[in-house]
Amino acid sequence: MELRHLQHFVAVAEDQHFTRAAERLMVSQSGLSASIRALERELRAPLFVRTTRRVTLTEAGRALLAEAERILAQVRAAHEAVAAVQGVVRGTLSVGTEQCIAGVHVAGLLAAFRRRHPDVEIRLRQSGSGALAEEVAAGRLDLAFAYRTQADSEQLRSASLTDEPMYVLCHPDHRLTGAAALTPADVADEVFVDFHPDWGPRRATDAAFAAAGVRRTVALEVNDVHSLLDLVDENLGIAVVPRHFRHKREALTALPLKGTGEVVYETVALLPPARATSPAARALMALLETERG
Repeated sequence: MELRHLQHFVAVAEDQHFTRAAERLMVSQSGLSASIRALERELRAPLFVRTTRRVTLTEAGRALLAEAERILAQVRAAHEAVAAVQGVVRGTLSVGTEQCIAGVHVAGLLAAFRRRHPDVEIRLRQSGSGALAEEVAAGRLDLAFAYRTQADSEQLRSASLTDEPMYVLCHPDHRLTGAAALTPADVADEVFVDFHPDWGPRRATDAAFAAAGVRRTVALEVNDVHSLLDLVDENLGIAVVPRHFRHKREALTALPLKGTGEVVYETVALLPPARATSPAARALMALLETERG
């Protein structure tokens, strides 16, 4: 099995199209097709279901994809490790992050990293914490800043950045504003504004209400912070968010959420196993530790 066969396979899986993958790889379509056929012969299993419009992975193809991505990530890490020994950090740094993550100023950190390591190409992807964890574990991201969604495993480790309590945000005219603090039971019947279920603040809120044994319904679901704040600002609902969100819209009332046990919003840096962590990712984490003092 040749590395180029795996590279070709991953490209087709990503693009779901032979022509687009061939153009991206700068190879002929016939050569790409021959490469995939060779891989299928070696594995004795079809990897794609081909139609006139696109290709999709077979069950065997899905099984291979995760392993192929890990292998290619380890090969990149090996090349970059040799360069690092020679005193040069280069290659690609693929970073994932949630919106408005606590414990790290992502833009400032990446800017400082670029000044120190101009030969490294930086790529940034924004997504929910669950998806980011999967991307790091699969080797598609070098590291990610996210809400802790799971315990460390053989494919994924974490470095804690910060944790903070949850707060209820509401309009100044809302009936709840006179309270010193609130419990999930106090707000169970309210109209809630919240993020998509994969986002960290939503996961933390769901966990807090589950710990309190209280059910709630999210009526207004958004995928960005500004939309959430705008909806609360128009008194269309309340939101439960990490503490640092209260400074993003000073006109809103922020009240501590109590009675949730030990549930907090914990943000972490997600990394692959130490042996698979790229020199660029290690350099970024070292810079982050320096900046955090």
